[in-house]
Amino acid sequence: MKIELLLTGKTDSGYLPEGIKLYENRLKHYCTYSRKEIPELKKASALTESQIKDKEGELILKNISDSDWLVLLDAKGEGLTSEEFSSKIQGFMLKGVKRVVFAVGGAYGFSNQVYDRSNQMISLSPMTFSHQMVRLVFVEQLYRAFTIIKGEPYHHK
Repeated sequence: MKIELLLTGKTDSGYLPEGIKLYENRLKHYCTYSRKEIPELKKASALTESQIKDKEGELILKNISDSDWLVLLDAKGEGLTSEEFSSKIQGFMLKGVKRVVFAVGGAYGFSNQVYDRSNQMISLSPMTFSHQMVRLVFVEQLYRAFTIIKGEPYHHK
């Protein structure tokens, strides 16, 4: 199964790339993982919040195929434990889903068009994280999910 993390903007906080890379390298043993960063909008300061969401939404949707299972990482999404998240990942594999795309929106979230296209929404926490931090938290949880599925001694209840 292929898993892609689709992001708006780049990771520019100096301390995060090392941790992200650590877990991305570990994921190679479990799935075909990729990360795609959609460039930030130029002259975004001249746009309204709604215009920014719509333009970012168009860019997100251009990177999704009809057969992709689109999961939005969104504060309004379903809260899951690590075990429940691993069950979702295992469910995708058992259903034969070829590619799952986990999307992180921009500072204002997703456009209505992206919400309409999504198959599922997951919240990583009831707390709010920076879009930079979400990248690290997500790849660690994805790695943890695979170790739970495989019964490996990373996760402790």
